[in-house]
Amino acid sequence: MLPPVANANIARHLALMAAAHPARAALKIPRGRTRAGDIDYLALSFAELDAEVSAWCARLSAAGIARGDRTLLMVRQGLPLIASAFALFRLGAVPVVIDPGMGRKNFLSCVARSRPTALVGIPFAQLLSHLFRPTFRSVRHRVTARGSLTARLTDSASGSPLPALNSPLAAVAAASDLAAILFTSGSTGAPKGVCYEHGMFEAQVRLLRETYAIQPGEIDLPLLPIFALFNPALGLTTIVPEIDPRRPADVDPAKIAQAIRQESVTNSFGSPTLWEKIGDHCLAKNITLPSLRRVLCAGAPVPAALWKNSAAFLPNGQLHSPYGATEALPVATVSATEVDPASTRGACVGRPIPGIAVRIIALTDGPLATLADTRALPAGEIGEIIVRGPVVTQTYDALPAATALAKIGDPSPGAGRLELGASAPSAAAWHRMGDCGYLDADGRLWFCGRKAERVETPHGTLYTEPCEQVFRAHPRVTRCALVGFGEPGRQRPALVVEALVSDSGVARPFARELRALALAHQPTAAIKLFYFHPQFPVDVRHNAKIHRLALAQWALTAKGYESDPKK
Repeated sequence: MLPPVANANIARHLALMAAAHPARAALKIPRGRTRAGDIDYLALSFAELDAEVSAWCARLSAAGIARGDRTLLMVRQGLPLIASAFALFRLGAVPVVIDPGMGRKNFLSCVARSRPTALVGIPFAQLLSHLFRPTFRSVRHRVTARGSLTARLTDSASGSPLPALNSPLAAVAAASDLAAILFTSGSTGAPKGVCYEHGMFEAQVRLLRETYAIQPGEIDLPLLPIFALFNPALGLTTIVPEIDPRRPADVDPAKIAQAIRQESVTNSFGSPTLWEKIGDHCLAKNITLPSLRRVLCAGAPVPAALWKNSAAFLPNGQLHSPYGATEALPVATVSATEVDPASTRGACVGRPIPGIAVRIIALTDGPLATLADTRALPAGEIGEIIVRGPVVTQTYDALPAATALAKIGDPSPGAGRLELGASAPSAAAWHRMGDCGYLDADGRLWFCGRKAERVETPHGTLYTEPCEQVFRAHPRVTRCALVGFGEPGRQRPALVVEALVSDSGVARPFARELRALALAHQPTAAIKLFYFHPQFPVDVRHNAKIHRLALAQWALTAKGYESDPKK
C-alpha cells in the first residue's frame, strides 16, 4: 500500500511541477505556420501555466466562484480548458464537463440536471445561457473567456480585466470529496453525469503512469481534449492537436502526423477511428512516427487492420488499447503483440490492471442490490462485466435510479478498503460496465458487445462483436452492425453494412457474399437479412461507437436484402 497524502486535490501536482521544473514546456498551442511550413506554437512553461492558473483563480474568485460551486465549463480546448479546470480544482470548485457536440437537446438536458451555480465560457456560451434562461436558471456567477489562445478573462459585468493574485495553494481535498462531474457520451442512452472524487483522479494518474511506464518529461498529443487534464499531474508536455472536438472525424491526419514528428511526441490517446485515419495516411505517404513510444486507442474495439498495420508506422512504439468507460478507467489493457487480429471470439481487451477486480456474472437487465444477488460465470462463458477498484465511480449525478441499476453493493469484509493508498477513494460498489464479455482460461478479458445491443433470438443470444468480426473480413466491409427486430427471445437478427450501394443490382450479390460468410461461422449462421447504410450514426466523443439501436429503428422502414447462396 502506498503512503497516504495529506491532500488528494489533483491541482497540487501543477504547483509541484512548476517548482521542480519551472522552465520545462507544459503546453504548446498551434497558432499557424512558419514560412518554412512548420507548425508555429505558443509555448508555456510549467511556471507560466501555474501563473496562468493563478490568474484564473483570481478572476474566478472575484466573480464569486468558491469551494463547492458546480461550474459549467464551456471553453476551448488547450490552454482555456486546462487552466480553467485546474483553477477550479485549486479553489475546490467542481468543474462540470459536457461534450460540445452531443446535440442541443441532450446538452441542455445535461445542464438542467447538473444544476451549475457558475458558468465559465466563451461569449457564445454566455449567449446560449441567456437564450435558454430556464435551463441555466441555477447559474449565479458568470465569467467570460475571450480569445482562443490567451484565455484572458474579463468580469462579465464591467468588461474590465481583473487583477491577478499570488499563486494560491490547492484547496485541501479528501479522497472522497467531489472533484468533477463528467458526462458520458450517451452512445446507448441519454448522457449521464458521472461523479468523480479527488481520490479517483489520483488513482487514475497512478494507474496510467504505472501501467504504461509513463515518465515525467514525455510529450503527449491528446486527441480527446479532456485527457490533457491528466498531463500536468503526469509531468507531460501537452501538444494541443489541430482538431475540432465537435467534429473529430474531420481531422486532417497530415496535420497530426506533422505535429507528432515535429514535436517528437512520445504518447497519444485517440479513438480507433482517428488512428485509422492517421495510420492510413502514414502508410499512403510512406512515413513513420519514430518518436512515439505508445498510442493508447480506446472508445471502441480496435479494428484488425489497425492492430496489424500499427507496427509499420510505429517502429519504436506500440499500440495499446485500454478498456474502460467514463465510470471506470482504466480497467484492463492489451497491446498489439497480444492480439490475434483474425479472431472471431470477440475483442480481447487484455488482463485486468493490478488493483482492479473484474467478474463475469449472469446477464440480467434489472437492478442488483448486492453481490449476493449475482451468479458468477466460469471462464469462457459470456455474461455481464462488472468491476471494482479505486478508479470505479460510485454514483451518477441526480440519477438515483440509474445509479441503482449500474451499481452493485458489496458488503463483504474489506470491500471498501483502499487499494492504492489513503489517497484513493473507497471502492465499496461494483460497477456494471453495460458490456458483455468473458474471462478466458488465462485470465484475459474479452469484450463481446454492449448489453443493450445483444440480439436474443429463439435459438440463442447473438453478441455484436463476435458476429461483426465475421463480416469485417469481407474486403468491402469496414463497419457493420448487428441489429434485431422483435421482442427479446424472439428477435430476428440482421446486419447493417456501412456502404454506398447504388441499386438492387449491386446490393443483391453483395448480400449473397455476406450470407456465405455467415454460413461459415456458427454464431452468424442465422443471419440472412442485410441492409446497406451510407454513413453510420456514431458517438461524438470518439466517432467510433456505432449507434446500433438507432440503426435498428432506421432498418424498420429501409429496404433489406434476404439472401441464401444456395438458392
